[in-house]
Formats: sequence, C-alpha cells, structure tokens
Amino acid sequence: MSTFYTTHPSPLGELLIAGPEPGVTASVTVPGQKGGARVLPGWRRDDAAFTGVVRQLDAYFAGELKEFDLTPAAGGSEFRERVWAALERIPYGATVSYGELAAMAGLEPRSVRAVGGAVGANPLMVVRPCHRVIGASGTLTGYAGGLERKKLLLSLEGAL
Repeated sequence: MSTFYTTHPSPLGELLIAGPEPGVTASVTVPGQKGGARVLPGWRRDDAAFTGVVRQLDAYFAGELKEFDLTPAAGGSEFRERVWAALERIPYGATVSYGELAAMAGLEPRSVRAVGGAVGANPLMVVRPCHRVIGASGTLTGYAGGLERKKLLLSLEGAL
C-alpha cells in the first residue's frame, strides 16, 4: 500500500500531511514533533490528495473553523482510539485535564498516565485537539509539538 503526502505552510511551521489514500488522513505532523511522521521511501507526493485538509487547516488558523470534518485513518490500539475519540469531543476554546479526559473516555482515574501516552501518540496534530489537554493544576504540560506551539494554538482559540 502506498502512502500519499503533501506539505503545507502554517503558523506552526511546514505541516506534513499524509494518508493511505487521497482524502484519508493518517497524520498531520509539525517540524520536530516528537514521534511525528517522516517522509519515507516509496511515499508519493500528491498535493491534490489533501486539498480538503489544507482548506480546513487554513480556515482553522484564520479563526474561521472550530471543528474539523475529516476522514481519519484508523491507526491506534482500541485504548488509543477511545482516548482519541474523547479528544475530538473537547470543544474549541476549552481545555480539560488528563483526569477529565480519562473520565470523558469512560476510563478509571488511575489510567491518567496511559491516557497521557495516548494523547502524546496522537498522529493528527491540530486536527485531533491534543493541545486542549492540560495539567490538573491548569499548567501547560507536555505537547509533542512543543509547548510554544501549544500556547499558540490555545491562544488562537481564546483559551489562554
């Protein structure tokens, strides 16, 4: 199976957008992202394959879009998919703690570390809003794209 990709400029840097077929998004990665996707041999650049994704990202960064409507590729364990589904329910401009996210996913409070791992493994930076998860004390904690980018996104949404 081939992987299609494109790159696109953003306030976070050059985004790498990739997926198994046109219109199906497996990853949105920022430069230097911990665990982020990298173009691999055999990947096929196809800028037209993700025009809808690019359009929505541009609208988001312009403050005109609050909720993405994309087709994400499956790609996580059942646990991660459950946490990622809960991430997608965090409203634009809001933040939740890792404990609150665990509860949203129907998980026990003791699963907070595992929830943090699932959040950190989120392959859809910006689109699946892991930047909206903060520490229990209200502090900005871990973000695979870097805390400065997390601050930028939360500021854009009016959450800071």
